[in-house]
Amino acid sequence: MLSIVATAFVPTGATAAEGPTVTTRHGQVRGAAGPTANSYLGIPYAAPPVGSQRWRPPSAPERWPGVRDATTPGNPCMQAVQPSPWGNLAGPGTPSEDCLYLNVHTPAQRSLHKRPVMVWIHGGGFTVGSGTFYDGSNLAAKGDVVNVTFNYRLGAFGYLAHPGLAEESSQGMSGNYGLLDQQAALRWVRDNIAAFGGDPGNVTVFGESAGGGSVCQNLVSPRAFGLFHRAVAQSGCGFPLPTQESQQGRGATWANSLGCADVACLRTRPADQVLGASLSPTARWTPNVDGKVLPLQVPEALERGRFHRVPVLQGTTADEGRLTVATTYDLAGRRLTAADYPAAVRALHGERTDEILARYPLSDHGTPAEALGAVLTDSQFACSQSRTASLMAAHTRSYQYEFADRHAMDYLNLPLSFPIGAPHGSEIRYVFGSGSGTPAQNILSDRMLGYWTNFAKTGVPYAADAPRWNLFPKVQVLAPEGIAGTSTFPQDHKCDLWNRPAS
Repeated sequence: MLSIVATAFVPTGATAAEGPTVTTRHGQVRGAAGPTANSYLGIPYAAPPVGSQRWRPPSAPERWPGVRDATTPGNPCMQAVQPSPWGNLAGPGTPSEDCLYLNVHTPAQRSLHKRPVMVWIHGGGFTVGSGTFYDGSNLAAKGDVVNVTFNYRLGAFGYLAHPGLAEESSQGMSGNYGLLDQQAALRWVRDNIAAFGGDPGNVTVFGESAGGGSVCQNLVSPRAFGLFHRAVAQSGCGFPLPTQESQQGRGATWANSLGCADVACLRTRPADQVLGASLSPTARWTPNVDGKVLPLQVPEALERGRFHRVPVLQGTTADEGRLTVATTYDLAGRRLTAADYPAAVRALHGERTDEILARYPLSDHGTPAEALGAVLTDSQFACSQSRTASLMAAHTRSYQYEFADRHAMDYLNLPLSFPIGAPHGSEIRYVFGSGSGTPAQNILSDRMLGYWTNFAKTGVPYAADAPRWNLFPKVQVLAPEGIAGTSTFPQDHKCDLWNRPAS
């Protein structure tokens, strides 16, 4: 899976001398009242996974006395903090192992009825990001929903698989701690969200990139049964995952690089040392198919119908791969030339290069960067998402979209030699209703926020003054120029090439 950043927004942080107080199962929290939404930040949903609890499934947090201040977010999980065109992806705070915190945003106006709940799983290639990087205030207020964002363990801290960890587990599992964190957060929502005015019987899980992949992993995980009732996977469903066995082999090799032959030794290593070692370019920190938390690869589980039969909305952006090209080339100080293009494709696809170059000739694209972006978009995102939407459609209500604002907000000032279009992550700001674009972009954002929140309410995406959204195989194209369904998405993205079984 690509380790690609997601774009979002640091909370505006409403404040008040005496904020609203809510009683959870572990104690009271006092949040901050805003003009349109109330925010409750930094609520622990699990005990700190530190010391002997490093690389163990999450456990319940301890109760606290009195009223806990919930106006400051908890620390993000351990990750390398690096500058990017989008700011600090970790959000506020200092990365720490003590990071299992969540944030709740509710409309300021009281309601006589429990509101639908939307739980966001952040992206970042399973190695960076935080829940607090995304401000759910506008989504809550405009969509009349309760929004929850949260942190989960990342990198080696969240996804190390090792034979010694499997020996410790009564079920022989290792790795997938970040995924188990996500499920712990969903259990917290089930048990506590009613106190915030949310409906625990109407929970939508949604996420982008690694977060979208996590949505689909939870869809096929038996341990997530009953924890959510709708799902939205943005740019991330169906990525292939390693087996637990292969990840344990990599994990043992990685542990040796730290001078550790066993898990007990690894737990003595300082967090900064573990993080530093985890940044090796050969490391691969992702969930694994362990037969328990993840019984099967996501596409296989979907094909067999072995997933939670909830309505699913999923999709991609029209130019997903251009962000990868931008970060690999222009933003790294070099440009992709016509002479470089065949070698770049060969590095990705080896012996299939000639066939791919014939289908993606430079003459069809404005620049070599746009050509390579199209290869990446179709091979890594569009066609795999089209396949998962098709597999789900055999068993449940399945909706697919393509976000196609070719001048997407947030991306206009990057120093690039080619148009960035609608790249990976560019739809997030529109869904959350944050930021200010052109009048047409703001209308699109309002309609997308409406589609997403009404899907959370009813299982059907609809919005005021917006076109009807038909079930798959129709794909809803979301653009400022207009919204319309298309039946040619697989042909447009050459999915006959990318979804063909390997020879």
